[in-house]
Amino acid sequence: MLVVRLILLVVVVASFVLVLAGQWGLLQGKPPTDIGVTEGKLKAPSRTENSVSSQAALYPDHPMRAYAEIAPIAYTGDAPAAWDKLKKAVATLPRTSIVTDSGTYIYMQCTTLLLRFTDDVEFALDEANHVIHVRSASRLGRKDFGVNRARVETIRAAFNVL
Repeated sequence: MLVVRLILLVVVVASFVLVLAGQWGLLQGKPPTDIGVTEGKLKAPSRTENSVSSQAALYPDHPMRAYAEIAPIAYTGDAPAAWDKLKKAVATLPRTSIVTDSGTYIYMQCTTLLLRFTDDVEFALDEANHVIHVRSASRLGRKDFGVNRARVETIRAAFNVL
């Protein structure tokens, strides 16, 4: 019985320390320095199961290509209206801030509530194909448990409703 209580105490203390570390910003990771659009492409997917990219197919030999593949956000009409619509869809997400918006490229950061993990999300306008490409990746960890895919699908759903 004493061993069970001791284990329980260790779990509670470790959980408290983890939450405290998150609240102090120690679990955010470092912002990427190699993002953006280069030769029409967003950065390749992560090498672990913690990102999605609508351009994963452009990296055919990438080990996480199949895991990372997600459809771009399709639009009809003119590009500036679609871009405004995207910004409105993104605004529906909690704890999300747009860091860069050039009119054809958005870089934003999303932070989890409790542990303050930060994910990096990019959008690139492809006017010729009437799509907005997206890449969403976790800064830390080997798995994202589907969070990045769910985020993109939430944005897509909000975009399609607007």
